[in-house]
Amino acid sequence: MKAAWVLPSFIEGSGGHRTIMQNIQCLVDHGYKCDVYIEDRGEVRNSEELKRQVEKFFGGCNCSYHLGFKIVGEYDVLFATAWFTSKVVRDYPYAKHKAYFIQDFEALFNPMGDGYLMACASYCYGLSPITIGKWLTNKMQEEYHTSSQYFDFCADHKVYHSIEGVTKENAVCFIYQPDKPRRCSAIGIEALGIVKYLRPEIKIYLYGSGVKGNIWFEHTNLGVISIEECNELYNKCRVGLCISSSNPSRIPFEMMAAGLPVVDLYMENNLYDMPDEGVLLTHYTPESIAQGVLDIIDHPELADQMSINGRRYMEERTLEYGYNQFYSAVENLINGRECGEVKIPKSYHKNPVFAETISQSIFHVQMPDEISGYSNTFLSILKRNRFLRKNRIVRKIWHYIKGY
Repeated sequence: MKAAWVLPSFIEGSGGHRTIMQNIQCLVDHGYKCDVYIEDRGEVRNSEELKRQVEKFFGGCNCSYHLGFKIVGEYDVLFATAWFTSKVVRDYPYAKHKAYFIQDFEALFNPMGDGYLMACASYCYGLSPITIGKWLTNKMQEEYHTSSQYFDFCADHKVYHSIEGVTKENAVCFIYQPDKPRRCSAIGIEALGIVKYLRPEIKIYLYGSGVKGNIWFEHTNLGVISIEECNELYNKCRVGLCISSSNPSRIPFEMMAAGLPVVDLYMENNLYDMPDEGVLLTHYTPESIAQGVLDIIDHPELADQMSINGRRYMEERTLEYGYNQFYSAVENLINGRECGEVKIPKSYHKNPVFAETISQSIFHVQMPDEISGYSNTFLSILKRNRFLRKNRIVRKIWHYIKGY
């Protein structure tokens, strides 16, 4: 069997590219001959340089590399992997089956306009979707009336696992990637600022990017770290914060595999793949995210149960489990086995965490019971504390005082 893949140019550290290369290798391991056609942006000169780039960035793959989208030959299956590759696949005449390997709803990466609608249009070209996670398959079925298959979010258990005898720190780790708007770095930082103000003893670890940012509270920015260092970080922290405003990241699932309780957003994109156990989903205000983090830190019995449940949930979800799901989906496509549209239930059933107690805490920490006569004192506090000047709730309180 012959398969071809049409890919965007490689980016060092890209989880999306790593997932693609792993699943290409899965087909190779099942006897497929795979050709990979890479977008030519002038960064490399030939296929040999592409191969070296993959070995450096992702550890290599036993496939053939071709620079540019000039596809040659007949294929049993041809994969699009990004919205702008979908037309290339749609228009190629010598492929028996055409698939769309979808890792996110890419329209959300663009402002509403041409880019958004062109990305949406890529789901209307008659390609057969195979998605990572259930939310995207549900979206393909509900909004685009396209039969779709999925494979679950999994984790490499050789990397992500509990470490015996690790010393737990009273700490939170946050995947901080300002270059990826869907990771909501500004909201995450404001939430952690609230956590740090209310619990100054809590350590804050940022990781995932070399960008330092203008952050006003004490923290440690670890930058880009290895996957082994990620597991060590997850084992020593009490809470992991990963904000997913489009398709979930793999990171919460890797955190759970390591036994780390996770906080993420209560939004539709997370309700089909996140489990009730191991995760707290919060409203998207910074105050609510801070509330979720503190709920776990302030209740050790909850944290311990989430740690146990998260590991249990991820126990069978190894990389091999996901590869087998993906291979079965490809075999269904090639052998003409109709999967039809399947009703996908939500996996998260709890209510979202709201920040009622957070707002009350900030109010009572800063304000005496009687407001009249204390405005000058409160103003002097604001002048000394940079964090408070940035907090929206405190600003509202100050405006209320001025009008009292």
